Amino acid sequence: MRDAVGMVAQRYRLYIERMDASRNMARFYAMSIDETLFGQTCLIRRWGRIGTRGRMVQHSFDEEREAVRLFLELLRSKRKRGYRPRPASRHAGAAPSG
Repeated sequence: MRDAVGMVAQRYRLYIERMDASRNMARFYAMSIDETLFGQTCLIRRWGRIGTRGRMVQHSFDEEREAVRLFLELLRSKRKRGYRPRPASRHAGAAPSG
């Protein structure tokens, strides 16, 4: 999955939200797959309350496919819990706070 110079072959980026006004819930979850300066593939996850920096965890992998596998597994899990893409009615061009 890597090209000739060893970079990540495809960019994976995701930003989803879970909102429930009755429970005062406004959460975000963001993931991306990138390459470290040392050539390892890493999955970076950020999550927290919308409008905050939230928490961040970075997972490093020797193989890009391992990062993709975890990315897809986490996406399925978050979708089951009610996370969805940001509604178009909100500032479509605005980046998450942080």
